[in-house]
Amino acid sequence: MAKFTIEEKIKAVKRYLIDCESLLEITKQIGVHKSILQYWVRKYQYHGKNAFSKSYTNYPVQYKLDVLHYMSEHGTSILETAALFNLPSDTTLWNWQRIMETQGEDALKSKKKGRPSMKKKIGKQAPAKGSMEALQAEIEHLRMENEYFKKVECLSSKQRTITKQDKAQVVFDLRHKYPVKALLKIAGIPRSTYYYLVKHWNLPDRDVHLKKMIQTIYKEHHGRYGYRRIRDELVNQGQIVNHKKVQRIMKALGLKCMVRMKKYRSYKGLVGKVAPNILARHFQADNPNEKWVTDMTEFKLFGQKLYLSPILDLFNGEIITYTIGSRPVYSLVSTMLHQAFTRLNDEEKPMIHSDQGWHYQMKQYRHVLKKRGMTQSMSRKGNCYDNAVIENFFGILKSEFLYLKEFESIEHFKQELEQYIDYYNQKRIKTKLKGMSPIQYRTHASKAS
Repeated sequence: MAKFTIEEKIKAVKRYLIDCESLLEITKQIGVHKSILQYWVRKYQYHGKNAFSKSYTNYPVQYKLDVLHYMSEHGTSILETAALFNLPSDTTLWNWQRIMETQGEDALKSKKKGRPSMKKKIGKQAPAKGSMEALQAEIEHLRMENEYFKKVECLSSKQRTITKQDKAQVVFDLRHKYPVKALLKIAGIPRSTYYYLVKHWNLPDRDVHLKKMIQTIYKEHHGRYGYRRIRDELVNQGQIVNHKKVQRIMKALGLKCMVRMKKYRSYKGLVGKVAPNILARHFQADNPNEKWVTDMTEFKLFGQKLYLSPILDLFNGEIITYTIGSRPVYSLVSTMLHQAFTRLNDEEKPMIHSDQGWHYQMKQYRHVLKKRGMTQSMSRKGNCYDNAVIENFFGILKSEFLYLKEFESIEHFKQELEQYIDYYNQKRIKTKLKGMSPIQYRTHASKAS
């Protein structure tokens, strides 16, 4: 790559920042990679003209560690951190990180220039195998292992997992009796990690407030939120934080999303005879009450079966209405429809999509839809992907509600179900809704229009 003067670099940066020229256009003309120009821009934004002054500094180990710790703590990218600390290139920081992870803190020391000395290093020789010294060393090592694992076992009886902080604490307690290097080898933690943790023990925790907020959100949503949605909720509350930092804090606090993964298995069926598949998996809607989906699911509780029949709006994923009963009779569907119609004005005539269940093939059902001027759409036989949105809702409902709570009776279950669906509509945020709940998104869209 050709070398550039300070003036040439500043000129290229100003073409991008001031003249608003395309990044690709500038890089093609001056013959440099896009990432390098991006790095110049970030350095210039932080340091101005001083960003490109030549520096021949041999960075001390502590400075390198401080830069790496800053990047880890604040969750900034390599490019952003390198620009902030005005390093020659982002590759420099990338090399420091790689060396730290693979070889440890000692490897960050700058190597002496010139050829290495030809003198042989005379080290302390290990005692001969089977000698008294070797046996004593082995006994001492076993004593050290025994004492270390006893202390670790004490910690494991008080909490579920042993963290790096706990291991470092045990090493710190035994440091006067045994060599730290040998203790760290037994503990399985790098030397740099140990000294970093010891150094920061007495410092105030800068994330105390953030940790409390994360714990509050986690408890409020009963463990249903993972780190991504907790991060979105923090943003909604005015707390700007990187999602990776939220993930690290949750891991340290032992907070884990309780919801299980949902997987679907199906086969391609035939097109229904009662109504065609008009929806054809186009699950997006531009306006409320434009596309509805419905289906029925079964619960088994206290030796009984319950059947839930909801309608979901594809515009925002809101549950429009639902009915629940002990038998999967047609009245569940008809009552659900009449409840949903009260939400519509005369001009609104949404398409309603379902599977090929017998309720949706009945003449009464089709007649009610026709009378209201609504279009009927049906999935292909045996293909749950054609109605994936409502199937996904059932998966969420069972993972976040049915499997996580205990119920005293059928009536208690119905009360809790009503509260959960209200929570689902009012408070449960979704990434695809820009971090808003279904009702918040609908309200926001109506104000915007």
